[in-house]
Amino acid sequence: MAGIFWHDGKWLTEEPKLLGPMDHAFWLGSILFDGARAIRGLVPDLDLHCQRVVASAHAMMMQPSLSAPQIEELCREGVRRMGPEAELYIRPMFFTRSGLGVTLPDPKSTEFVLSIYDAPMPDVSKGFSAALSPFRRPAPDMAPTNAKASCLYPNSGRAAAWAREQGYDNAVVCDPIGNIAEFATSNIMIAKDGVVMTPAANGTFLAGITRARVLGLLRGAGIEARECTITPAMLREADEIFATGNYGKVQYCTNFEGRTLPIGPLAQKARQLYFDWAEASRILDKAA
Repeated sequence: MAGIFWHDGKWLTEEPKLLGPMDHAFWLGSILFDGARAIRGLVPDLDLHCQRVVASAHAMMMQPSLSAPQIEELCREGVRRMGPEAELYIRPMFFTRSGLGVTLPDPKSTEFVLSIYDAPMPDVSKGFSAALSPFRRPAPDMAPTNAKASCLYPNSGRAAAWAREQGYDNAVVCDPIGNIAEFATSNIMIAKDGVVMTPAANGTFLAGITRARVLGLLRGAGIEARECTITPAMLREADEIFATGNYGKVQYCTNFEGRTLPIGPLAQKARQLYFDWAEASRILDKAA
């Protein structure tokens, strides 16, 4: 995997060795990140991802050492260094070195590291399979669900592992009261009778940047797109199911719990609208 890294004012071509067993991030998980994409020079919504990583740092009681515009400029410089044809994952992170007492991170010890590395866009032509997992997202009073915090991901990993043990590619995860929240790795949308629906943001899952962008694009194209409560029964009766997220943008679920689903017209429209918008944003990036 080719990649470059920025830490402590320097660009590196090898992963920096950052943590030891006494560091708060190593011991107690005071780590957060965001994920953006570069796709052959396109960097869709990079500014929003950089804003979110700073907001996540505040939510995790950290003191971010760089502003969102500073992080964005570093990301753009790194993408340029990797070349115009690269398909990349962009991962800015904050972590803390020391704590106050036992559990609290010391905000003043917050550090930043940026990783930019090769990550080809996934092939969406075959779609993926999914099943409803027994694992649930935590409530906002149970975990820092208002941050893209690394400590939230082991539970998603458990859900994904369970799904693979059952023979599926991905898991669907409910919120604490049993309504649909998301896929283990991305946000979820369904289509029924010509209407696109996605779970209403209720603080239990990260309502993603790509999710919001796709909703806006669908509505702008005259397609009804609702944020609402989605039950497991609605999922099992959906005409289409698809995922939105930074890694693959719009991906198609073609099998839910053994029921074959089409790569439907609304999911295809969502993907087309997204990449048409992303391509148009190239002009704005050049102008900037």
